[in-house]
Amino acid sequence: MAKLNKIVAFVATRNADKAKLFYADKLGLRFLNDDGFALVFDIAGTMLRIARVKEFTPFPFTVLGWEVEAIEQTVADLGAKGVAFERFPGLRQDPLGIWAAPGGAKVAWFKDPDGNVLSVSQHT
Repeated sequence: MAKLNKIVAFVATRNADKAKLFYADKLGLRFLNDDGFALVFDIAGTMLRIARVKEFTPFPFTVLGWEVEAIEQTVADLGAKGVAFERFPGLRQDPLGIWAAPGGAKVAWFKDPDGNVLSVSQHT
């Protein structure tokens, strides 16, 4: 049986120019190329393809997330670059927008220009 051992992540965009600026400048991802169908980024060896689409409705849940070592610093750094963190009714989030899960993980959510929900998380 063939091994499925290298993942490729996909996100959709209606505006490739805005997406490229967001993922490269605000998130600091390494842009590889634009193949006409998608913007291609490298995330620590994982390919992220931001596919051009005419229409789509973003999902109301996280579609892409990053595990980080120091979530408070990461949120502060992204906030300084203009990334706005989401607030969700019913979740107790700290002043930075970080939610502490009952098991000890910490999560903060934000959206890209197309409304895709992204997150950063720190796990115990």
